[in-house]
Amino acid sequence: MDYFCEQVQQKDVGRRMQVGQELLEYLGDPARSPDLEQDQQRLDKVIDELTAWVNSSNFKVSLLGLDVLGAFASRLSGRFKPYIGTVLLPLIDRMGDAKDQVREQAQNLILKLMCEAAPPMYIWERLAVGFKHKNYRSREGVCLCLVATLNIYGAQSLILSKLVPHLCIAFGDSNSQVRDAAILAIVEVYRHVGEKVRIDLTKRGIPPGR
Repeated sequence: MDYFCEQVQQKDVGRRMQVGQELLEYLGDPARSPDLEQDQQRLDKVIDELTAWVNSSNFKVSLLGLDVLGAFASRLSGRFKPYIGTVLLPLIDRMGDAKDQVREQAQNLILKLMCEAAPPMYIWERLAVGFKHKNYRSREGVCLCLVATLNIYGAQSLILSKLVPHLCIAFGDSNSQVRDAAILAIVEVYRHVGEKVRIDLTKRGIPPGR
């Protein structure tokens, strides 16, 4: 881990690609990585640096950063929970990336965190800020991530009354893709909980025809 703590700080793209692969192999073999959690500060530093990789302008570095963070989440399981706040903000940014592959992988990592690191609603309480993100693709991505969450984990895993108001605001978004994604998400909510959501929308002043 001392080696990785030093190497993840490298700025050279080629070196990062090599170190990222080494880290994936290291995390994939518990027999090779008994010192993973021996030094908490060192572990914190490595995950902070990998979060910066996710924000890289080089999409290959960004994808590798997402891969390695996913491997850390799998390995640490619930012990990854303290890092969720740090990791989610760049993931919301990456859901707005120009490349489909990066957007998709960012969403996949968020869904993985719900399975391996913390309950879905714990994640959503920190993810909801994405509904107001300056990048329309990120706002759209958060709506689509809600659809995926409902499909995988069901409505009982979420407190939907905390999330529906964000969708109501997104109905009036300046971007048509965000509006469509919000409608898709509310349809998914309706599919899971039925008439309760229609009544809720009426109370929020959404016209009956809409």
